[in-house]
Amino acid sequence: MSLDRRSVLRGAAVGATGVGFAAVGAVPSLAEATPEPAEGGSRPFPTNRPFPPLMDDPKGLLALPPGFKYTVVTHAGETTLKSGHKTPTLHDGTAVFGNGTKQYTLIQNHEISGNDPLGVPQIAGTVYDSGVGSAGGCTVISVDRDGTNHGEWVGISGTLTNCAGGPTPWGTWWTCEETENKANGTTRLKDHGYVFEVWGDGKTAHPVPLKALGRFAHEAVAVDRDKQHVYLSEDASGPNGSFYRWTAPAGYRLGKESWQDLQDVNFGTLEAMAILNDDGKPIPDVAYLTSAQLLRPFRVAWVPVPDRDAVSVSARKQFTDGQVTRGKKFEGVYGTHDGVYVVNSFAKLGTTDIPADGVPHEGMIWFYNYKHQTIQLVTYFPANPAADKGAAAKYDDFNFDAPDNVTVTPWGSLILAEDGLASSHVLSSVPGGPTYAIARNMLNDSEFTGPTFSEDGKVLFVNIQTPGITLAITGPWRDYLG
Repeated sequence: MSLDRRSVLRGAAVGATGVGFAAVGAVPSLAEATPEPAEGGSRPFPTNRPFPPLMDDPKGLLALPPGFKYTVVTHAGETTLKSGHKTPTLHDGTAVFGNGTKQYTLIQNHEISGNDPLGVPQIAGTVYDSGVGSAGGCTVISVDRDGTNHGEWVGISGTLTNCAGGPTPWGTWWTCEETENKANGTTRLKDHGYVFEVWGDGKTAHPVPLKALGRFAHEAVAVDRDKQHVYLSEDASGPNGSFYRWTAPAGYRLGKESWQDLQDVNFGTLEAMAILNDDGKPIPDVAYLTSAQLLRPFRVAWVPVPDRDAVSVSARKQFTDGQVTRGKKFEGVYGTHDGVYVVNSFAKLGTTDIPADGVPHEGMIWFYNYKHQTIQLVTYFPANPAADKGAAAKYDDFNFDAPDNVTVTPWGSLILAEDGLASSHVLSSVPGGPTYAIARNMLNDSEFTGPTFSEDGKVLFVNIQTPGITLAITGPWRDYLG
């Protein structure tokens, strides 16, 4: 079935990256995909317990609700790697792994686009492209439940603009380059715009591009439980980016050794999403849909990418207008048992963000149903001029814009990280229901990135991207999210 509000939460609560996928067949009709009634014929409106108003931090760093506290885990330029280098800047996508003790292992992207004094240092065995210098990559952090840092080191280096990514079912991290830069013989010795794998213990990296997953401005990625499909977002403009699906060859299952096969650019199939109108034709851009379509299931088709390595033409430019569904800033992606969430951050009126007759918005969260191949809008932030002024709004902690990274809590609701123009928040969002502020950046106007919950639900890790600060937030999460 497609998801009503109750089933969205029930499906999301199953786990982090484990997700199911039925064999691809005929797409069900919308009548077949309509939500089933809840018990007793009612559809209760799900809601978490509202978080109390945020309290300003005397230290001027992070406003939190009463009963919550934070610990600084890393700080760019201040904390130190095991190699002796300073922690790199521009923290982004992050995943948390248990290591069998009372400690966690964080793997963290650094969205650095070129050689930088606070770039990821090139450590032997971790380097993809030596020409880029200390640029993007991943660091690995061992951290206690109370946020104490027990060491940080380099997982992969020599990459560019490592934005988001996603954990895999076999316990590794796929880090994504948000760039299409090709080799130039000097500052870039290799092409960029790929997905790379970093092992969950952070000690073993194979710095080779997974070319089968395409070369484009990658944002994030999710792998299904059956290990046959991968879902990838693209943050690009002129034209807007797409949402992609990679499908394994018949009978193949992804796993720990798949990095060897995925180096082959022709391995499996890469396709772009087309959301279908009632007449069966693709809707050209997500900005034609609004909150009026909240929770309505739309059928989806997948269109093959002709040249996924984008040798001469960018992947998204290989489609004619109306052949696929584009969207401004396809950003965070996160998989559950039944499907995958994907975010569009915003689309501004009077810009090339949207078609001339499209509708501006401040954020869209989608849920794609694996079994039925339908997609539903589950959260929608309407266009709000107050969110674009840059200054704090009068009711700052009700005024949200530009969700970016997304993760699913152990209780099934969503955590969103804002990348907006006014105050930046970490948000708790119920699919089809309300959204609450659970943290506010008091240091500057930088975005939050990389929200990720420990599996036991005790710690929310999140980053302030600039200058680059990782925070461990603890408190009565279950009281408000459980």
